[in-house]
Amino acid sequence: MEKQLKENDFIVSKTDLKGYITYVNQIFMEMAEYTETELLGKPHNIVRHPNMPKAVFQLLWDKIQNKEEIFAFVENKTKNSNSYWVFANVTPSLDNNGKIIGYLSVRRKPADDALKIIKPLYQAMLNAEKTSGIAAGTKILLDTLNEKGVSYDEFVISIQQ
Repeated sequence: MEKQLKENDFIVSKTDLKGYITYVNQIFMEMAEYTETELLGKPHNIVRHPNMPKAVFQLLWDKIQNKEEIFAFVENKTKNSNSYWVFANVTPSLDNNGKIIGYLSVRRKPADDALKIIKPLYQAMLNAEKTSGIAAGTKILLDTLNEKGVSYDEFVISIQQ
């Protein structure tokens, strides 16, 4: 079953440098169908859906480890094997010296029109990854961006509006 966030819901979580969960809000727990105890200290990929292309997460990690924020559409899997889509904003948390000390993610409901574009793109990326690895999924994403003449950031922001 596919669950949906409400229009004004925000999922919030924090992780340490290795992606282990240090904070979750109530909406995260409700959507993911886990308790706080089941989530804290666990890898954030506990909610990773197998339909997600690995290239998206590689891009995400590359950007946040470079102290950049990223917006991304993500399909998550719940404890009970349901799913839900989010439009995620992930940012590195920095200490006073500019050193990364963790990551903050705020997620909201993705636009329906955006998912009509993202779902087939991710499916094509996933199919390519299954036969030829992450680089093949990345190539499909980059080819799509080049076709549209936009950067990744411009693309995701434009389809979410």
